[in-house]
Amino acid sequence: MPRGRPLALLTLEDRDRETLNRWTRRPKTAQALAQRARIVLAAADGRPNEAIAAELSITAHTVGKWRRRFAERGPDGLLDEPRPGAPRTVDDDRVEAVVVKTLEQKPTDATHWSTRSMARAMGLSQSSISRIWRAFGLQPQRATSFKLSTDPLFIEKVRDVVGLYLDPPERAVVLCVDEKSQIQALARFQPILPMLAGSPERRSHDYVRHGTTSLFAGLDTLTGKVIGALHRRHRAIEFRAFLERIDASVPAGLAIHLVLDNYATHKTPAIRRWLLRHPRFQLHFTPTGASWLNLVERWFAELTTKKIKRGAHASVPGLERDIRGWIATWNADPRPYVWVKTADQILASLARYCERISDSGD
Repeated sequence: MPRGRPLALLTLEDRDRETLNRWTRRPKTAQALAQRARIVLAAADGRPNEAIAAELSITAHTVGKWRRRFAERGPDGLLDEPRPGAPRTVDDDRVEAVVVKTLEQKPTDATHWSTRSMARAMGLSQSSISRIWRAFGLQPQRATSFKLSTDPLFIEKVRDVVGLYLDPPERAVVLCVDEKSQIQALARFQPILPMLAGSPERRSHDYVRHGTTSLFAGLDTLTGKVIGALHRRHRAIEFRAFLERIDASVPAGLAIHLVLDNYATHKTPAIRRWLLRHPRFQLHFTPTGASWLNLVERWFAELTTKKIKRGAHASVPGLERDIRGWIATWNADPRPYVWVKTADQILASLARYCERISDSGD
């Protein structure tokens, strides 16, 4: 027999159902409100709380809360509770108008809204616009980049690489390999002024370029140690020399699994012939456009931030000495990067993101 209190009976009028459907279909609706509307629509179809919670990946308690709120107050019950303090001077309709305008329109004289331009357009104060944007997590001044891989074998490659990270094979070394090319030896036209109390380090914006070098690196996922080699170019011949360096550095009794990208020099006939002569090497390619899957990219970011970005070098040999010194310091106290997400978690996260942007209206 069913246990617990009986479910609150929900009967939707046509007007309420239309409102809820509009909230769920509209791509720019706040995600929290859209989810509450989906809860009520599912409950009105007679589905139990546990089934709704499982489908929406939430708790049954949350389902019960919004089901009860709707039964008591209708669609208004799904809105956030008013905060304590002075009475509101901006009603819900004007708040919605600000949110809709922010998400769906652009000013005629700019690529994005500012609090001042939105305040003029809506006839509100700048502080009111700021509060509305903060409440809904809107930041028109910010823009980030993204890239979705179009590799037809994306899922298979993700499972392959993540499987190496989470469950590496026995008697084997897993190395994340890549090249950081075109590292520039830059010297400023004027001396760098050191940091003083109350004043940051200062450097002139102009510089002279003294040449470039390329760093080949292999990050051991277990120990965090790095095998590195510097070359002035990054062709297949340099990559083969780096493979030979790895071969000499790893004990003979261990297999070598390399995680690397789809750069052309990794797949030339010369490299394939070399791999046939060295069968303990196994290559695992990341999906095209998914460099975030290669842990050595995280190590390259540390190298850039801590050594290269603010360095000054009057020659390529000087730059290379600094890079070799930094690698030696790193290997004296290596810190492995720990991969925590499973392939299923990554793929589910990407699927949710694709669903959010698939009906963006752009």
